[in-house]
Amino acid sequence: MVGGRHERRQVNGVLLLDKPRGLSSNGALQLAKRLFQARKVGHTGSLDPSATGLLPLCFGEATKICGFLLDTDKYYWTRIQLGVKTNTGDADGEVVYKLPVPPVSVEDLELILARFRGPIMQIPPMFSAVKKNGKELYKFAHQGIDVEREARPVVIHNLHLVKIDADCLELTVRCSKGTFIRTLAEDLGEVLGCGAHVADLRRLGVGSFTAEQMVTAETLQQLAENGVSELDALLLPTQAALDHWPTVTVTEGMAFFLLQGQSVLVPKTPANGYVRLFKGESCFLGMGKVLDDGRVAAKRLIRA
Repeated sequence: MVGGRHERRQVNGVLLLDKPRGLSSNGALQLAKRLFQARKVGHTGSLDPSATGLLPLCFGEATKICGFLLDTDKYYWTRIQLGVKTNTGDADGEVVYKLPVPPVSVEDLELILARFRGPIMQIPPMFSAVKKNGKELYKFAHQGIDVEREARPVVIHNLHLVKIDADCLELTVRCSKGTFIRTLAEDLGEVLGCGAHVADLRRLGVGSFTAEQMVTAETLQQLAENGVSELDALLLPTQAALDHWPTVTVTEGMAFFLLQGQSVLVPKTPANGYVRLFKGESCFLGMGKVLDDGRVAAKRLIRA
């Protein structure tokens, strides 16, 4: 029976889950882990419980890429409610104040949005997992303590106005790691002089992964009734998460030395940076990095 006691399996690969509203990222992870009967699962950056959308889950050996996916760009759609500021920056929080929304034209709004494109500084919200003196900010917030936070550099690569109503904005945002859409909404509200919060947030992209590849939690539960083989068919190979990296193909001999922790010289490698390592055409070895002297060193090897 689905959800009963099972012996955990070694499962490897990446699942692109469409996280539903109201479920925490860890709750979504535990659901998938139970349905797949998997031993080990990790996620690549959490979504707030009220947010929906793309949550890559890494199974087994794929957990070794979690840290690399954390560093990738993210893509969101959001609906921002103007005229209402909440203590959390989203619709789940308590209302701090309400103010009339001033009339604003599309042209004026585009000028305001232009201020937030490119490299900017953001102060992380109190209701976040960012740490201060070793303690998550949200723990201070739940105690009613507002602590001083340092602004952090982030990059808004693309900020597009989808729609504007009298008191709502719809935006798409492509941004660097560490960007808070709630902070972006609040900062826009400050500029407009009326306050604002995120009413809806949906993540549509993580690195090279897109929304078209997502699977709903409902689909997982339905397929699990037929056994884990149908679930396993949904998993993407570990290397799919690194499609945006250059590929370096090594020989059997080079692979031997890489597996021993030694760097190797491979002809025609990129000048620098991270690479995907393959032995031959299809055997994925893991993640590598081109060193200053041109040799390639293994960073994390996949044993699957």
